Amino acid sequence: MNSLLILIITIPIIEIYLFIKIGSQIGALTTISLIFLTAFVGVLYARYEGFNTLRSGMSQIIKNELPIYEIVSGAALAFAALLLILPGFATDTLGLLIIFPPTRKIFLKKVSKKYSKRVEETQDFINGESEDIEEDNGRKF
Repeated sequence: MNSLLILIITIPIIEIYLFIKIGSQIGALTTISLIFLTAFVGVLYARYEGFNTLRSGMSQIIKNELPIYEIVSGAALAFAALLLILPGFATDTLGLLIIFPPTRKIFLKKVSKKYSKRVEETQDFINGESEDIEEDNGRKF
């Protein structure tokens, strides 16, 4: 919960800092136009990649395979589209990195390694032996 609170506080601070720095270099109107342009182009490209992921998932289903990567990739694309809709340069950069397939694969590999280690650490198994108990002289055990 603490990391979520830190993100909620630091992301707007980073975005405001970048707005001020970039706005002072290229001008306020150009900065605002750039924010809208990246959001528009990013959402269009996210839609395009989403349809490609859906098409790939359908081909996996036709092959009678479970489209796990396509499901996770679709969720990542939805998250990237959300980041692109939010105004800001840092969120737009992260969203664009998630949208492009090569960087998305790298990002998903790192996230899956992180969570697979966490799942392995939290799983508890009880090892033991079992023995069949059969009826003996009409009595059940």
